[in-house]
Formats: sequence, structure tokens, C-alpha cells
Amino acid sequence: MYEILIVGAGPSGASAAIFAAKAGKKVLVIDNDKGVTKRAWVENHYGVSEISGPDLVQQGKKQAEKFGAEFVQGSVESIKGGDSGFVVKTDQSLFEAKHIILATGFMADLAEEAGITTKEGAEPRVKTIIDTDEAGKTNVRGIWAAGTVAGVSVHTIVTAGDGAKVAINVISELNGERYVDHDVLKG
Repeated sequence: MYEILIVGAGPSGASAAIFAAKAGKKVLVIDNDKGVTKRAWVENHYGVSEISGPDLVQQGKKQAEKFGAEFVQGSVESIKGGDSGFVVKTDQSLFEAKHIILATGFMADLAEEAGITTKEGAEPRVKTIIDTDEAGKTNVRGIWAAGTVAGVSVHTIVTAGDGAKVAINVISELNGERYVDHDVLKG
């Protein structure tokens, strides 16, 4: 069983995976390889002068894998409550997880099918978003949302930060105390 399963490997999902895996959590990311960042050119991401969307996504995956996150390509078909968490069915397999982070970009249909409350989006072209609290929690205990699908700006820097924020909150809940990941220069 995974401690954290993330649906979506764009900037919010990969950022969440980086923080969660670096914190020592068993992390799986399921991605259908159809994210909007795959079509982007990015020149407004702090610390990066310019990068193609596909390269940014690949870099995020590589960084998360460095800390032990696992990635599976596939489409999530359903999320159901299980004995001690959730069962996630993809087009190819079943996975179990204690917590789920939905980082599905412009797509909220999976959340709606899982009984998660949605509302009208405010960003251009984002019709529906997941209703979350400040921490990223949805109305279904153990399911969280991050990034554009959670109502933050579509800009990669903003969605990446939101993914990190939500992961920190999930990690904190799993640990039973506030989690902080702050490295210092090696001397």
C-alpha cells in the first residue's frame, strides 16, 4: 500500500511527489501523459530562464524519482474507499493508498465520480474545480487536491507551489506533527 498516491504528473503532481518522496513516504504517481504543460513554453518560472513544457515535466519526474517516487503511465478510472484507505483502478491495474492527491489540471470529472464536491472555476478555460479548504483537503477524508484543479492559477510556478503545499500538509497529517523540509548548504 502506498502512503500517498498522486493523480497527475504535471508541475503540481510532480512537486507533491518530490516533497512526499523526499520525506520518506511511499509515493506513486499515475499520469495519463495528456497534461496541458506538455504543450507549454515557459519563461516565467522562477529559477528557470526558459524551458519547454515537456522538458519541465520530465525534469519534475526525474527529481521525484531521485527521492524514490514511482511513476506509472495510465488513466485512473475510479477511486473507491477501501479497508484502510483507497483503491484506485486504472486502465491497467489496481493500487491501494492511504491518501490521494488529485493534481489533474483542467479535469475534475474523476473527482466528481468519486463523490468529491466541485464548483465553478474562475480561470479562463477551467470550467470546474475541486472545492478544497486552505490545506487542500476535499470533502472526502484522505483525498486532497492541488494545482489548477484545486482552483489556483494555471501558471506552472503557482501550481508547483500548491502541489508542494498540499504534500507538506499530507505529510504533516501522516506524521502527526508539522513537517518542514529545509536543506542547508553543505559546507
